[in-house]
Amino acid sequence: MDLFSNIDIEPARKRIAELTALIDQYNYEYYMNDRSLVSDFEFDKLLRELIDLERQYPELASPNSPTKRVGGEVNKSFKQVTHRFPMLSLGNTYSIEEIVDFESRTRKLLGDTEFSYTCELKYDGVAIGLTYRHGQLVQAVTRGNGAVGDDITTNARTIPTIPLRLHGDYPDDFEARGEVVYPFDEFEAFNRQREADGDEPFANPRNAASGSLKLQDSAECAKRKLQFCMYFMMLPSNADDPTGLLSTHYGRLQAALQMGFKVQPYIKECRNIEEIRAFIDYWDNARWSLPFAIDGIVIKVNQVKLWDSLGLTAKSPRWAIAYKFKAQQVSTPLESISFQVGRTGIITPVANMKPVWLGGTTVKRATLVNADFIEKMDIREGDSLLVEKGGEIIPKVVGIDMQKRQPGARPVPYITNCPECGARLVRADGEAGHYCPNQDGCPPQIVGRLEHFVSRKAMNIDNLGSERLEMLYSKGLVRDVADLYSLTREQLVGLESYDDDGLRRASIQDKGADNILNAIDKSKDVPFERVLFALGIRYVGEVGAKKLARYFKNIDAMMSASVEELAAVEDVGEKTATFIYDYLHDERHRQLIERLRKAGLKFTTANIHVSNVLNEKVFVVSGVFSRFSREEIKAHIEQHGGKVSSSISSKTDYVLAGEKMGPEKLKKAEKLGVPIISEDDYLKMVQE
Repeated sequence: MDLFSNIDIEPARKRIAELTALIDQYNYEYYMNDRSLVSDFEFDKLLRELIDLERQYPELASPNSPTKRVGGEVNKSFKQVTHRFPMLSLGNTYSIEEIVDFESRTRKLLGDTEFSYTCELKYDGVAIGLTYRHGQLVQAVTRGNGAVGDDITTNARTIPTIPLRLHGDYPDDFEARGEVVYPFDEFEAFNRQREADGDEPFANPRNAASGSLKLQDSAECAKRKLQFCMYFMMLPSNADDPTGLLSTHYGRLQAALQMGFKVQPYIKECRNIEEIRAFIDYWDNARWSLPFAIDGIVIKVNQVKLWDSLGLTAKSPRWAIAYKFKAQQVSTPLESISFQVGRTGIITPVANMKPVWLGGTTVKRATLVNADFIEKMDIREGDSLLVEKGGEIIPKVVGIDMQKRQPGARPVPYITNCPECGARLVRADGEAGHYCPNQDGCPPQIVGRLEHFVSRKAMNIDNLGSERLEMLYSKGLVRDVADLYSLTREQLVGLESYDDDGLRRASIQDKGADNILNAIDKSKDVPFERVLFALGIRYVGEVGAKKLARYFKNIDAMMSASVEELAAVEDVGEKTATFIYDYLHDERHRQLIERLRKAGLKFTTANIHVSNVLNEKVFVVSGVFSRFSREEIKAHIEQHGGKVSSSISSKTDYVLAGEKMGPEKLKKAEKLGVPIISEDDYLKMVQE
């Protein structure tokens, strides 16, 4: 029987090897050389065949198979790994004079020794280290604190420019270091999709890349279309040199290119400070033409054998330095100011400017924050604004170009009425912003509250992004959050909306309608504290809603409470209590709550009290736990009579520490003498 099995498996083994080689070649040409050797259909067909074969013969599946590129594995915790070679940070400077000093100091230290420098782009991304043994990727680790990082191997395998197997000549054991970046076009497409889904867009590509590498579902990471670019090769002192290129940093990167790595083509070998300055000056302007973000230039001594001679400081090597670019600033005319209305009625003034190229994109809008900002900046009609982007995607106004101000220019007037519904604007004492008080009749506020209601931390109703909610509101199907629970399949199927150019913005078909209705029905299981947060009462955030729900136990007790009784809840001051009281004593809101209650939503806290064994002891929770999620262990503490605090103080009784506890919390706990206990210690405490 076994003999025949071995005979049957050999053709599969051979076909898997053929498919792997083909797909690797196609991937390499596509991502490294921008060449498509086959159609998408043909590529997907080959990949599907390989996936099917690996499912049929799992013993033949390699951990570095091309099928790992599409993800699918779930990693619920990222174990910490000690770096074999510490990932030191570089000394940074914004001053060209300090680069001159660095070059002069290096030349003095090395005396008559002949050497050169390499100048290369400093990526604005996430640094990681990749370990290769016998030409195979075995581990990927984030930089972390430089000594210890997180194992992200599963997600790293989904990045197409990280080679899973090397080709050509390569050292038997080494570490490749580089940066994971989010190309601008992919990042902007990703943010547009997030906004369409009702999620907050990421502020910049670096944050998005960092968050993507820590996703638990590797298939989600694969969808992000991240890129890896190598900038360093770390070798043991006794490493072999099969390429003959490993004695210089420049040579190592050229060798890495031959092995299958993506290496920046912009690196240059420089002989003196004049060539270094020329490289910096060129890229200070040319950086905006790149498809990804950079924030400076890295200068390194090229000859590897000299690194030990130059040595290290406490934090960084003496043989390398990073020059950071200053934020780019442009001047552009202010054409008009529009006023946007948020879900809580807050008015945000927005500068509409003559389009200008800044930081790799065309900028034509920037927030002016509030009336005080406009007054402080002394923005006047016809002014030209000074706009910066820095490392952020979102542009900001930083000043006025006074040289272009027209004589007699008048201050910009601030509106007195809501631009959407016409209600007289209100500005409460001590607040910077104006707001529209017509919360139940102002369209942007209504749609904004709908978006908040369905969001993940509130009712978590999937498949209802902002465009679909706007469509439901404009069609008259949903006027408040309670209307969501009256929707029918017949109302939803076939709905469509279009923009001013006639392009379809949103639509709902059969499957979409079923998904929406299922998600709405599932939301009826959401606990009271999240329902309370979902109502969108001004100043009641996620934590405040939890404390109110646990204090009053049900909505009726809250509606019966006075302002003083509401303010007695921890972290709920008189100002917030007044807003809660006014909201709950508005007859329209009482009717809304009653309709939601009849729809099946929970307005009573489940009885979660188990014991008083912890006797109001105050715990601070930090790190990752094996038996609980962090939220679960916090709830467990409260169920047994303990209290949970977010910060360590003299009132803290215990710090409950899991893996990857925050170093600052550890330092503060030790300084204050607060006992640090493990998950096992905690469970033993509860059991006893």
